[in-house]
Amino acid sequence: MPASNRIPPLRLPLLFTIALCGFSFIPWVRENLRLAASFWAAVAGLLVYIFVLHRKVARSGRVLRYEYVPRRVHYVQLTMHSLIYIYWGWYWREVYHYIPLLIAQVVFVYAFDMLVCWSRRDKWLLGFGPIPIVFSANLFLWFKDDWFFLQFALIATGVLCKEFITWNREGRRTHIFNPSAVALFIFSAGLLITQSTHITWGEEIAVTQSRPPHIYLEIFLLGLVVQALFSVTLVTLSSAAVLVALNLAYTGWTGVYHFVDSNIPIAVFLGLHLLVTDPATSPRKTFGKILFGSLYGAGVFGMYAVLGRFGLPTFYDKLLCVPPLNLLVQALDRASEVLAAHWRRLPAWNPRQANFAYMSVWILLFSVLMMTGFVGRRHPGANPEFWRMACEQNRRYACETWMHTIHLLCQYNSANACFSEGLALYEGRAAPRNPAEAARGFGRACDLGMVYGCVRLVKLVEAEGPDILGRICSHGDGESCYILGSLYHAGQGVAKDDRHAVALFRQSCSSGWWRGCGRLAESYRSGQGTAPDPRQAIEYFEKACRAGHAASCFNVAVMYRRQKEETLARARFAQACSFSMQYAAANAAYFEPGSSPSKAQPAFCSSSNP
Repeated sequence: MPASNRIPPLRLPLLFTIALCGFSFIPWVRENLRLAASFWAAVAGLLVYIFVLHRKVARSGRVLRYEYVPRRVHYVQLTMHSLIYIYWGWYWREVYHYIPLLIAQVVFVYAFDMLVCWSRRDKWLLGFGPIPIVFSANLFLWFKDDWFFLQFALIATGVLCKEFITWNREGRRTHIFNPSAVALFIFSAGLLITQSTHITWGEEIAVTQSRPPHIYLEIFLLGLVVQALFSVTLVTLSSAAVLVALNLAYTGWTGVYHFVDSNIPIAVFLGLHLLVTDPATSPRKTFGKILFGSLYGAGVFGMYAVLGRFGLPTFYDKLLCVPPLNLLVQALDRASEVLAAHWRRLPAWNPRQANFAYMSVWILLFSVLMMTGFVGRRHPGANPEFWRMACEQNRRYACETWMHTIHLLCQYNSANACFSEGLALYEGRAAPRNPAEAARGFGRACDLGMVYGCVRLVKLVEAEGPDILGRICSHGDGESCYILGSLYHAGQGVAKDDRHAVALFRQSCSSGWWRGCGRLAESYRSGQGTAPDPRQAIEYFEKACRAGHAASCFNVAVMYRRQKEETLARARFAQACSFSMQYAAANAAYFEPGSSPSKAQPAFCSSSNP
């Protein structure tokens, strides 16, 4: 055995598998049975793979080995990705909370990659190659904790496609698809077909990546490093140029914006720097790179329109274009050779000189885009009022866009947007009249503290009757059950009936509306509509807390503290911090006795956030 292989080859994936198992003992992982089970399933699968491979190797007499071969393209990508995570996470702390799961995927991909490799050949190259698969994929799509086993499946899909889907290119065998991009494509298609986007953080990722104030500039500067080292500038430049041209044409024709709240959404800007610039799966010829990038820009533009027209989540636009383009790479390079033959008068630059010339053009274009506010500044379309006025002027798709915009803002806890949505649906403006959905909008506004939202909800229920919510509640709509239960508890719009309210809260919780679980827990804690039951209160607070409801994490933490269970109390306070820093700040005195409520982040959160 080579001296460099001091650890026997098949012992190496075993060590990684044991390390992966260790992640299941992280307290907040262990407390979620489905999340912990995802780790156990991944560990079990790897152990079976190791056992089968060991038997196969022993029977054949093969000698497995590995060799340390760090490649610049991989550790540069690792550095670029890490810097993006650090900056993004500072403005969306869920990223930092997610880091243990990100590292767990890295551990998994190393074990899986070496096993897949040794299944086919004797030498595995140890380097940084598996890490960009994980880091790149996770910049666009995470599965929620209860579905985290699919995250392991996504990463495994990227490894398998890299290993098995190959072709001969310029005299050597190489993979066809960008591994992370093809995995994202397959799982995005599956999520769209099954209408299961809700089990991912996909939309939240696309929205929160725009929170850092200079994120466009950061990605641009990091992209320059990659472009200087690997000569992929033309791909990014042509993608951006096509998107700029198409946006200007669309706005000039319709008077509104194609991407609603941005000319080039930050997730798309990230995609044209990361997803399409993999040197191994993109063209190598000049015109091939231009065509490849142009097709990506046009494809994202068109895919956004198609997804929006069918009412599907539009953040998939940049994830569905790359693999089809990877299939065209060799054809694009051949076309590039034909085109180059007709452009022999171009300056005779060497590749390095040409790349720096293209970088200069890209720097100039990006500077113009930044100075004109085309990217990097608050976009007019980010204001719902722009779309409301465009709707009144009957601009193309403006009413649909306005309703979609205020619906999303409502989901992100904007009371004004919820109220506007409720009013539009009740009056039948910009969308067909729908009193039940209007009641949900008013109910959310009320729940978020808007007094007039409560007033309009009560008036609507008085006018339409409680069945307006009761009918959709009986069909499994947990939010409607929660709103109706709140009305029965308060005796507004209906006769006060705490017992019926508790039944509705229980139905809301069973239907997956976690605020209903939290409200049911409060009923058990205070004995409203049911006998006081601290055990049941803790059970339902915990259920809502695990689903990300900060108030329930806080309430169960207070109960634990009163029961002198300080370790559990601090853990739940920390979860409340991670889910809602604003909520934590408002309740800072409870997080750290003696402190006063403040809009600033409580010291407790910065020291105890999991």
